[in-house]
Amino acid sequence: MPTYTALTTLQGKTAAEALGEAMERLDPQPTGVGVFEVEDGSGLWEVGGYFTEEPDAAALALLAAAFGAKPFAVSELPETDWVAHVRRELAPVEAGRFFVYGSHDAAKVPADRIPLLIDAAMAFGTGHHGTTLGCLRALDRLIEGGFEARRIADIGCGTAVLALAAARVWQGEILASDIDPVAVEVAEANLAANGMAGRVACLEAAGFDHPDLKAAAPYDLIFANILKGPLVALAPDVAAHLRPGGFAILSGILNEQAQEIAEVYARSGINEVEREQIGAWTTLTLTKSA
Repeated sequence: MPTYTALTTLQGKTAAEALGEAMERLDPQPTGVGVFEVEDGSGLWEVGGYFTEEPDAAALALLAAAFGAKPFAVSELPETDWVAHVRRELAPVEAGRFFVYGSHDAAKVPADRIPLLIDAAMAFGTGHHGTTLGCLRALDRLIEGGFEARRIADIGCGTAVLALAAARVWQGEILASDIDPVAVEVAEANLAANGMAGRVACLEAAGFDHPDLKAAAPYDLIFANILKGPLVALAPDVAAHLRPGGFAILSGILNEQAQEIAEVYARSGINEVEREQIGAWTTLTLTKSA
């Protein structure tokens, strides 16, 4: 069955969300509609829909004109086994002592590395993206420096690869949360696949907004691999939930955003220790003042 996409961009969250709602009433109806902020500092929002029938070009043109959006770009996607494709394309990743791999590469795990089995799934964080890789490298450097954590939170956990990595190294209380219930399910499945079921508490929550996350504070280590906007908003909560002398590892940060985020966290008493750039992305390691 063919799949079609229709994508456009426009200025402003309110207009973008209204356009997304209007798309849902099209005939033929899309199977899904997404509204996303373009994280390049342009202030643009992307609105897109997926269709199993070719969308009505005239109706899309009217919607674009009505909401001040660019003309929709409509494409027919090839019929592809995406999981098989991803498995072929994603080679194992080494991040210091950690080795992230898919089940199809189980025979390649080195004996001197800590294995993290993460298959392609409907959640962010396979270790290949510069943000996840940067977080794993930052964690490896903390361990190499003798740091030990007993209470750990992975906020916006995706696949929970960061929580899993911490659980492979340390005993203690580890919590992983995500606003997306699918991500929480994927996180639990990944823990089970690694023989770590129950080792990390997986929670559906926005930021620290869950009683279990609040009860486990203060944390020795907090991961937050999300995006600039949520990271900025989260700064006071990270400060409130991190113990003095504890560390925060932050990513999902474009290189040009890193200094602004470091300054926001410094105003909350969490100061930069180091930063690493991988491609277009920066990972920040920070510590809370005593």
